[in-house]
Amino acid sequence: MNRLLSALLILSLVAAWSCTPKTTEEVAEQPAETSEPATPGPQEENLSPCDKFRDAPYPDQAETNYVLYRDFLRAGQWEDAFPLWKRVYEVAPAADGQRNTVYADGIRFYEYKISQTQDTAQQSAYVDTIFSIYDEIDRCYPEGGYIKARKAFDLFYKYRNRASQEEIYEMFKAAIDQDGLDVPDFVVNPFASLMVSLYDAGEIGQEEAYKYQAILRERIAKGLEECEGTGCERWQIIEEYAPVRLEYFETVEGFYDCQYYIDKYYQDFLDNPDDCDVVRTVYSRLNWGGCPEDNEQFRQLIKVGNEKCKPEPGPSEVAYTLLKQAKYQESIEAFQKAIEEAEDPERKAKYALVIAKIYEVHLRNFPQARKWALQAAELRSNWGEPYMLIGRLYASSGPLCGPGRGWDSQVVTWPAIDTWRKAKQVDPSVAPEANKLIAQYEKFMPNREDVFIRNLKAGQSFYVGCWIQRSTTIRTAD
Repeated sequence: MNRLLSALLILSLVAAWSCTPKTTEEVAEQPAETSEPATPGPQEENLSPCDKFRDAPYPDQAETNYVLYRDFLRAGQWEDAFPLWKRVYEVAPAADGQRNTVYADGIRFYEYKISQTQDTAQQSAYVDTIFSIYDEIDRCYPEGGYIKARKAFDLFYKYRNRASQEEIYEMFKAAIDQDGLDVPDFVVNPFASLMVSLYDAGEIGQEEAYKYQAILRERIAKGLEECEGTGCERWQIIEEYAPVRLEYFETVEGFYDCQYYIDKYYQDFLDNPDDCDVVRTVYSRLNWGGCPEDNEQFRQLIKVGNEKCKPEPGPSEVAYTLLKQAKYQESIEAFQKAIEEAEDPERKAKYALVIAKIYEVHLRNFPQARKWALQAAELRSNWGEPYMLIGRLYASSGPLCGPGRGWDSQVVTWPAIDTWRKAKQVDPSVAPEANKLIAQYEKFMPNREDVFIRNLKAGQSFYVGCWIQRSTTIRTAD
């Protein structure tokens, strides 16, 4: 085939294949490819140093095979495409020297081969090949810390048995250290998850965790500010997940400063200045964050609390005082004692629900929060508030039980809606709030296609795992 004709065919048929992974496992299946340049004919020094079409023994044939295998690949004819791709890879893996398409397609081929066999030894060999191709991309089309990040991403989501959490974390961290606030978006969610897990396990220290959570927050802000088109949806997914995971560090005393808690919680007080539960919660959060009493916002909270929210004399007075002082475990123990000493079931139920809220808001321990909310419901059978709280726990668990969006994150809406419905059944007074939340979260249930592709049907029973561990009924958003 004439060289000029081949070049024209390549330019007309080769669409840029976006390899930047998305932010969740379900949508992050494509490897990396650099974007095509706006104009052909770059300067000679900008071409890849690796073998290109012009370096092949028969350049015209290499280009022809490239065009043919790409056509087969677009048509989903994997078996026809692979031999032609292999011929190109052997003689001109860098293509025209401007794009890593041949390498990226190779990763696609071997991922496809993995999906077509149950032989674990063969699968492992294919994975080895994929990672060797990543190394070739890094050599022939170096792009900062991208390949480190890409390998870590695949190890986190696809090949967990090939590396420890610590090893994957270090790979992501190296990419962040190299690229800073330009690190690819697909790094943020898995790195946030690993950082929380490893800190909780005592594998990394507070100084390191604080440094990198700050970088992640800056990267999210930068991504949201600079994004365009579908890229903005990716950053919105990240925003729904990573900051929620990083809330874990609110349980670490001294991790976040006073301003963090003012920025996050003080508006709740301004919106609900007559709600003593809110006043106490915000006061406790600012106290936990080390806010001085001469701080203007903290002083206002103290004033309102002293005027409207003085604890009643008796066993609970000590418990409320400890809660204000952000001594959460001591406060829980004091409320438990108050429950034992109280004779009125409604008063017992009230204290049990306060314990549930401490576990929810301050300690981020959702199983314990549910346990105490259920105890409150048992002590006061016609009270809907405990079930409203449990529903909120379930609904906010999308980032804990999944990637923030997608199936694993969406199924939590089913038990949440079940619980809110129960709340208004036992206590009609909470119906307005329950109905509002049900209408809001019905939109986030899985759609029909998501249910269908899993061989499930609306109306069937479904068990939601994670910490929730409840059976529910499948429903769809459409």
